[in-house]
Amino acid sequence: MPKFLHTRIRVSNLERTIAFYEQLGFKCTRRTDKSPAGNQLAFLELPGNEHFLELCYSPDYTLKVPEDLMHTAIGYDNLIAKCDELEKKGIAIWPDGWRNKFPTGTKMAFVTDPDGYEVELLERG
Repeated sequence: MPKFLHTRIRVSNLERTIAFYEQLGFKCTRRTDKSPAGNQLAFLELPGNEHFLELCYSPDYTLKVPEDLMHTAIGYDNLIAKCDELEKKGIAIWPDGWRNKFPTGTKMAFVTDPDGYEVELLERG
């Protein structure tokens, strides 16, 4: 049976992007300074997950992420507490008023990573 292993995204600044995703709960578990294609790679994992996020950086590549190209999604046990923590660290949560839009049922919000990739934050129930 096939297994979904990882998702790769290009980034404009590897260190800045690693730091952002660490705020969401990821851990950088492995890095390489030069892949066979000449890129710098970082592999980020969420504890307890098999799927990982591969960050790819090349100084020769100009990154332009189109709006709404794609998004990833992360589940949290307490979304309001996580978003409060992120906001205290200066990370903007959107859309405005998201806390009031989902008073019951599944709560959701979004953040945008340093390159413009959207990350959906969901409350696991």
